[in-house]
Amino acid sequence: MKKQVMIVTLLLVFLIGCSPTALNDNAAESNHTELDMKAYEEYLPNPQVPSDDSLQKVNDTVTDEKGELTLKQIKHVNKTYNLGDIELRIIDVKVMHLVPDYSLIDYFHTLTHDEEFDFVKVFVEITNTSDEKMNVAPVAIFKTSTGENVPWENDIYLDGLNGEIEGNSKRLGNLGFIIEESDIDYIEITTSDLFNEEEEKVSKAEKIKIEF
Repeated sequence: MKKQVMIVTLLLVFLIGCSPTALNDNAAESNHTELDMKAYEEYLPNPQVPSDDSLQKVNDTVTDEKGELTLKQIKHVNKTYNLGDIELRIIDVKVMHLVPDYSLIDYFHTLTHDEEFDFVKVFVEITNTSDEKMNVAPVAIFKTSTGENVPWENDIYLDGLNGEIEGNSKRLGNLGFIIEESDIDYIEITTSDLFNEEEEKVSKAEKIKIEF
């Protein structure tokens, strides 16, 4: 009998000791998702690419009048990087496969002749914490672990994230880059330098590495 009581007591101690950790982990994951979804709710739909807000698990697919989009990899980041007076928050990074609607094929032909392709999407929020206008590109150079380098001019979303941003304001949007190899371990983002409205450089470019 004493032996049974001891076993029950040990089990209770073990469960009590473990429960807070499990609850905290679940709460952290829940808050993480809430931050992602809040940003997606604020984002205005892109005219060329289907909305990916519902794509949260690998192989999730969404289809609309713009085409079919399938999630291949995802990394929830929700991390803020400081570039002088600019705060660059990377919300998430996704690797996706897009089959554009026939009506949009010409739009993508300037970047690829493939009728369907893989690309990496970086969802960001840019905040200018100063009172003056700043000029910055959140992604000037994009690189993958397989060695592919893509310049900012090849962004498929065109959400207007590059260039001037007014003082005490923010922008939210996506940057997407077509890639040849989608089985990647990480991406590397290099921002532009930061310039003020007199075109003076006030902060050097930052290099950011995100692993899947």
